[in-house]
This record gives sequence, structure tokens and C-alpha cells, in this order.
Amino acid sequence: MQVQLHFSISITALAMFLLKTWRSTAFGLYGYLNFTKSAFLDHSKNFKAEEMETQIPGKNCIVTGANSGIGYSTAEGLAQRGATVYLVCRNKDRGEAALSQIQTRTGNQNVYLEICDLSSVAEIKSFASRFSEKNVPVHVLVNNAGVLEQNRITTSEGFEMNFAVNVLGTYAMTELMVPLLEKASPDARVITVSSGGMYSTPLTTDLQYSEKFNGAEQYARNKRIQVALTETWADKYKNKGIGFYTMHPGWADTPGVAKSLPSFSKSLSGKFRTSEEGADTVIWLALQPKEKLVSGAFYFDRAEAHKHLAFAATRGSHALINSVVDSLNSMASLFV
Repeated sequence: MQVQLHFSISITALAMFLLKTWRSTAFGLYGYLNFTKSAFLDHSKNFKAEEMETQIPGKNCIVTGANSGIGYSTAEGLAQRGATVYLVCRNKDRGEAALSQIQTRTGNQNVYLEICDLSSVAEIKSFASRFSEKNVPVHVLVNNAGVLEQNRITTSEGFEMNFAVNVLGTYAMTELMVPLLEKASPDARVITVSSGGMYSTPLTTDLQYSEKFNGAEQYARNKRIQVALTETWADKYKNKGIGFYTMHPGWADTPGVAKSLPSFSKSLSGKFRTSEEGADTVIWLALQPKEKLVSGAFYFDRAEAHKHLAFAATRGSHALINSVVDSLNSMASLFV
């Protein structure tokens, strides 16, 4: 009996090892063929320039993590098109520098800085309360703020840092902005910057990574949750006039990538997209007529993309999202 049990466990462990190896290999190959700068240039041959020429004066846009990288390029691109843009940043000095640079480069003075640590539910709630006092409609919320910590770090509220920013922070910010997004109905939209890394992992309810910690895998899990959350929001708020979209920027050369994945950054030197190219689809999603878009969908290089790689066995995992949402609700309710 013990021999049979040991054999069964060994077969299961081998199957899981092979599946994880396949996911990693398939993701690496798919990414190398599609996520690099050369792939962007190739895909851009099908882009329509007129789709990015829309001006959006009078529209209020919130961009989290806006002081550098894709967040900065997104905020600048929206400001160039006349939007009123609110930069949500954790660091006041870096936020002020980004604010000044965007105002100078675009000539748009309707760009403002809001300070908020997206790893703290309490700070997000405080920000939402302050911002709600402006009583302005929010036309576009860009959930861009993200972090990839390779080592386990616990926030002051007791959560694993990657999860706190990428999942719980994104969830709390989005839910708390819904009343202001409704004010912009039927043109309101939420765009969450996910990652192609999510292709390498299924959805899991182990939100804070109880195993021996692997920061890159936790980040990928977080990004998978963002995609599934967006599906849930699209259904939950389908009658509220709010569209929900996730997107993948490709492999872009950002300060975050250089800091968090130095070996990866070095190995792909010269092949990365620019931050502007990474932000291209975020801005495109903000500008398109909503009837052209599919709420709940995942976008890449200005087109709807699939959410699962062949034979990766990740599709069925999205059935766990209701359990994840219940956990997020419980966690978010702990802080005032």
C-alpha cells in the first residue's frame, strides 16, 4: 500500500514538474517571438495612425505608478491628447519631477499629483475619500502600479508586498473608484496593466505564496489574478456603463524591469521595447470608442489577445476567482 501511494505521489509530482516546465518553455518561446521590440515594429505595420489622433479634453484620467516607465509614458500620452491627468505616486519627490516634466513637455497644465502608497489599503481608502471630494467623473482609471520583489517582504498591514500592490491594491483602488467611474458612464473604462508572465501560471487561491518564496512566480500569479478579476468586474458592472480591460505591454525597458530582473534585462539588452511602445496599447484602449472594445478582454499590441497558451492547463483555473474575490473583500474590509 505504501509503495502504491509513493508511486502515485511520484507520478503526480512528475506530471506537475513537466507541466510547469512546458508552461515556462512555451511562455519563453511565445514571448521571444511576440514581446520584443522587433515584434512591436512588425505588429505596428497593422496599426491605424488615426486611432491615436483622438483628443480627449475634459476627460479625467487617473494613472497609478505614473512617475516612471509605462505609467509615466501613459500619463504623458494622455496629457498630450488634452486629458486632465492625475498621477498617483508613492514618492513625492519623484512624483513632482514627473509632474513638472509632463506639464513642460505637453504644455498641458491640467496634470496633478496625488500621493498614495498602493501597498496600503488604508492609504488607498484615504486617497479615494480625498479624491471623491473633488466630485469629478473618472473617465479612465489606469491600474499601472506594480512591483516585483524577489524576496518576501511583508507590508505594515501584514501582506506579502507583491500581492499587496499588484492584487489587493489594484482591487481596492478599482472598487473604490466605481462611484466616480459611474459618473462618466457610458464612457468610463478601467485599464489594468498585466503581464505576459501570467501565461506561465494558473490562477491560485494561495494569494500570499505559502511555499518557499519565488518573487517572479508570485508576480506572474498576481498578473493572472488581474486578468481574471477584470472578467469578474466586466460581468459585475456590465450595466453601469464601465468597460474593464487588461493589457500586456510586451517586454519593455523600464526601471522596474532593470531593478527586479537584472539577468533577464541583461540577456535581452537591445531587444526591449521602449516605455512608450509598452504604453501604446494602454493609450489606445483609452481612446477607442467603447463599441470597438470587449469588456473583460485581454489586449496586446492594439488587438484582443488570448489569455491561455496551448496545453498549459490554465483555462479552468479562472473558476477560482470568486473565492479570490471573497478573500480580497475580507482583507480590504480590515482597514479604515
